[in-house]
Amino acid sequence: MAITSTPAFAEQGDILLRARVINVMPSEESSSILPAFPGEQVSVDNSPAPEFDITYMATDNIGFELIAATTKHSASGVTGTTGSIGRLAKTWVLPPTLTAQYHFAPDAAIRPYIGAGINYTIFYNEKATRDLEAAVGDTNVNLKDSFGYALQAGMDIPINDRIFLNFDVKYLDVDTTATLRTTDAGTQRVKINLDPIVVGVGLGIKL
Repeated sequence: MAITSTPAFAEQGDILLRARVINVMPSEESSSILPAFPGEQVSVDNSPAPEFDITYMATDNIGFELIAATTKHSASGVTGTTGSIGRLAKTWVLPPTLTAQYHFAPDAAIRPYIGAGINYTIFYNEKATRDLEAAVGDTNVNLKDSFGYALQAGMDIPINDRIFLNFDVKYLDVDTTATLRTTDAGTQRVKINLDPIVVGVGLGIKL
């Protein structure tokens, strides 16, 4: 009864704040590590993290959402020499993302939405692992920042007239090139299409 009697909160002029727990799951595809390791690729691990976002409702149905979160990931060798090393490098990732959303049923008890927009992914605090440096000496790691699109789907489920549950899924287009400048193996580069799926659940509040 509390859910079905809750008034609409997705109305023009409303500001919605959400706090989610997300899991960033790269669906990566990489090139070879070149020039020294042809045929050897890398994989990137998943990473859970807190995430915060703000949505401004321009109309009852159209909103604009900006998210802020940062996650830490490791890149590992898969086969051959780099596969025997294991984890090669680690980095922090900051992907500010802006989406335009369409909210289908702002007056309903369950309020689904879809969205599309852009993300700019920043890689920072990149470091080689001890295992990699034990194999090839001191190593400097750099990952190129990425600009791409974002797709989104989710739903809000009210608990009362201000608080609501949120479920959200995003796909981010993220492509980067990792450059490793090593003491013993020279400069190596690998292109990685990270393209993560970001699954989140959390609580929101209408201001």
